[in-house]
Amino acid sequence: MLDMSWGEVMLIGGVALIVIGPKDLPKALRTVGQITSKLRRMAGEFQMQFNEAIREAELEDVRREVDGIRNTVRNASSTFNPVQTIRDELKGAVEGRAKVGPEKLGPEKPPVETRSLADATAQLKAEQDAAAPPSVPGPPPAESSHDPAPQMAEAPLPVPGSVDDPFGPPPAPHHATEESQNGTAAR
Repeated sequence: MLDMSWGEVMLIGGVALIVIGPKDLPKALRTVGQITSKLRRMAGEFQMQFNEAIREAELEDVRREVDGIRNTVRNASSTFNPVQTIRDELKGAVEGRAKVGPEKLGPEKPPVETRSLADATAQLKAEQDAAAPPSVPGPPPAESSHDPAPQMAEAPLPVPGSVDDPFGPPPAPHHATEESQNGTAAR
């Protein structure tokens, strides 16, 4: 608090002993101690109230910010309703289409012709026959009334596991070791 050395304290104590006297010195020191403690207590209370006022001011600023955000959200939520916005847009589109009418929307597309698969296949075959070049005289082709796919020479199928098998020979069978046969597997 006060920058005093021990020598200065001894000098002040000696002067106080001479001025106040030895009889009243303890009473004077007690009074000085009480006054000092009251001053310290008052300074502590002032500092505590000052810190509390600063905290309240900071809290008040935070409260104002939170209230501002709440007001912004309330205003935004009352003006921004996505469901209502979509509803209004759909309603406007439907009403706009009704006001414009079908004649203003553009040319009408021709109706799509639907026919059976058999009719379409017969028409395609007739077009292919008309576009095909004239056939060369020769032996008549062997026709199969039930198979429209071209005839292919049938090759014999390879025997599984043979040299001709495209998948190769089958894997060798797994032989059990002596340990697994005896029932003593390595653990």
